[in-house]
Amino acid sequence: MSKKKKIFKKKGRIIKDLTKNIFKILNKDANQSYNYKQIASKIGISDTDGKTQILKKLAELTATKKIKETDRGKFTINQDRKYHIGTLDLTTNGNGYFICDDFENDIFIPSINLNKALHKDTVKVYTYNKRGSKKLEADVVEVLERAKTEFVGVLQLNKNFCFVIPDDNKMYADLFISQNKINGAEDGDKVVATLTDWPSNSKNPFGKITQVLGKPGDHNTEMHSILVEYGLPYEFPKEVEVEAENLPIEITKEEIAKRRDMRSDLTFTIDPKDAKDFDDALSFTKLENGNYEIGIHIADVSHYLQEKTILDDEAYDRATSVYLVDRVVPMLPEMLSNGVCSLRPNEEKLTFSAVFEINEKAQIVKEWFGRTVTYSDQRFAYEEAQAIIENCNLSKLKEYTMPIDISIIDKEYNVSKEIVEATLKLDELAKKMRKKRMQAGAISFDRVEVKFNLDEEANPVGVFFKEAKDANKLIEEFMLLANRKVAEFIGQEKGKPSKKTFIYRVHDEPNIDKLNALQGIVSKFGYSLNTETKETISQSLNKLLSDVHGKAESNMVETLAIRTMSKAEYTTQNIGHYGLAFDYYSHFTSPIRRYPDVMTHRLLQYYLDGGKSPKAEVYEEKCKHSSQMEELASKAERDSIKYTQVKYMQDHKDMEFEGVISGVTEWGIYVEIKENKCEGMVRIRDIKSDYFIFDEKQYAIIGQSTKQVYQLGDDVVVKVKKTDLERKHLDFNLIEE
Repeated sequence: MSKKKKIFKKKGRIIKDLTKNIFKILNKDANQSYNYKQIASKIGISDTDGKTQILKKLAELTATKKIKETDRGKFTINQDRKYHIGTLDLTTNGNGYFICDDFENDIFIPSINLNKALHKDTVKVYTYNKRGSKKLEADVVEVLERAKTEFVGVLQLNKNFCFVIPDDNKMYADLFISQNKINGAEDGDKVVATLTDWPSNSKNPFGKITQVLGKPGDHNTEMHSILVEYGLPYEFPKEVEVEAENLPIEITKEEIAKRRDMRSDLTFTIDPKDAKDFDDALSFTKLENGNYEIGIHIADVSHYLQEKTILDDEAYDRATSVYLVDRVVPMLPEMLSNGVCSLRPNEEKLTFSAVFEINEKAQIVKEWFGRTVTYSDQRFAYEEAQAIIENCNLSKLKEYTMPIDISIIDKEYNVSKEIVEATLKLDELAKKMRKKRMQAGAISFDRVEVKFNLDEEANPVGVFFKEAKDANKLIEEFMLLANRKVAEFIGQEKGKPSKKTFIYRVHDEPNIDKLNALQGIVSKFGYSLNTETKETISQSLNKLLSDVHGKAESNMVETLAIRTMSKAEYTTQNIGHYGLAFDYYSHFTSPIRRYPDVMTHRLLQYYLDGGKSPKAEVYEEKCKHSSQMEELASKAERDSIKYTQVKYMQDHKDMEFEGVISGVTEWGIYVEIKENKCEGMVRIRDIKSDYFIFDEKQYAIIGQSTKQVYQLGDDVVVKVKKTDLERKHLDFNLIEE
């Protein structure tokens, strides 16, 4: 069996990218026809369920005339079909690529053939072979659906007309705005412009200004611009706030009677010190048999967030909270997110819980899922829990007096011996669970987070790095446990996949071509990858991440390694989670900030009440929406970090910085500053010592006369040349020896 077959083989699961894999086989030799058994063999599918999926997909593709049946049970590509529907992916240089399941690879579209199509639009294209080549190209013949019609940009006001210059570097055309549609905006304002029309004889689309955000460079203006750019809201409609304020929040005796009462169990939260909403709490009880009962208690958001209400519609539309550098844009109004649903200390709360009996080997002996009522005895910041882990010892517990004197904590720290014991034991069990997970093939991406110290006006005055320590990993392991066990509880029956509709968080296996490309890069630093099997991939990736940790090239290598991974997403079709090495995985533990967790709670309770499986199609659509909103939120978060990095570097223009080359392109090299992780570009034209040529194979630029090489991973010294807040871009000058 080939390497690729080992990568794609999935027994008893939904086959990921099946359409693409079928087209890949049929396109390889358009004159050859294949039956379903031959296709199954080439993909690496041997089980009956997998072959059935292939048969169904072949019937579907034949019905839509994407393939044709040449003989009974034999199929070939439909070469007469030249028109296809898919998505346009634009590059910053103005050209595009057509993405469609009909083809193994994306198809190039020259900028002159875009036909007014924009980034991520749904388009109809005509495909053809490039003259003198077998390589496919495409022309856009029709824009079927615009991905977006609102654009953030700066207004340029002239005497008789205006243009909005979009911030988005993939928007290649400025928007023409007539004088009567500027909505009170002034020259130089940052605005939101809506595309209203694009006449066939016009080079530019027409639009109108719908919102004035403020002046470019103003902090709030830029943060709002980032949110608007990705279609994310930054305030709740009045009616949503009113509905939230009018929710009944009293915990009645009748409601408690419906639930498992765990208020007397020792319970506490561990969260970031600046957290305002607490999704989860842990309870800890020593049992007489020597085992431990550990409860993972999650805010019961679904009790308050009822379906078919304005509040629920708004939460679904948002799908996720958004975390910018200086603020959180919550999925739920503050009354819910920071108030009634937040598991604050010394308050009774309605919760949804996963309760486990666990032995000393961190093995699950019993499990229970259901609605509970809990009472949090203590609120810890991660730093406080970490101080207990680092300074206390289970064997010396009897010697401790209270309050415990821990120098890292700058306050009177009243904590019981019971909580100290619980924290230490939970840490011990978490480490055992993590070890098992890593041995099973989980990938350890313990990345360093860049954080900023902000002044009262949200200006960055310092940079620091946040690294996950034992306290963070303790919480992570128990949240992973709850998510996995909830998914297993619904997702399998008697050891086999169930047919119940459920919300899964899935992560496909890495792309073998991207892994090979990564191998080519890391080999230059003396590292290696073994891509023989699924197991050797995870083992060698973990070794790579461990070996590179703390070194100058760590951030670059970790970023490249992450890019080899498939994107995790929500779906009703379970294929497991490769990165965590789980066959079943869901999101159950953060319903305050993630809508899929709310759906998971609802479905879990529905099945606990004996309900029959609802139609998967409805939930699949909701999963798709949640995945899309998560991606937009992630992009907004990254943009806010880039903006803050550029703003920080504005005040450091006279300084020289040591950096590492993090990327190489035909127009320049990207350099990441070691001390603050800010990344900028040194343009080839700005390197005066020689004329440099891009060498794609070496990931380097090479001087024609001097033969000076600047290669990916090299140490260099740079100085800030230009900071562009609007484009969130840094230009560096290279300090040459």
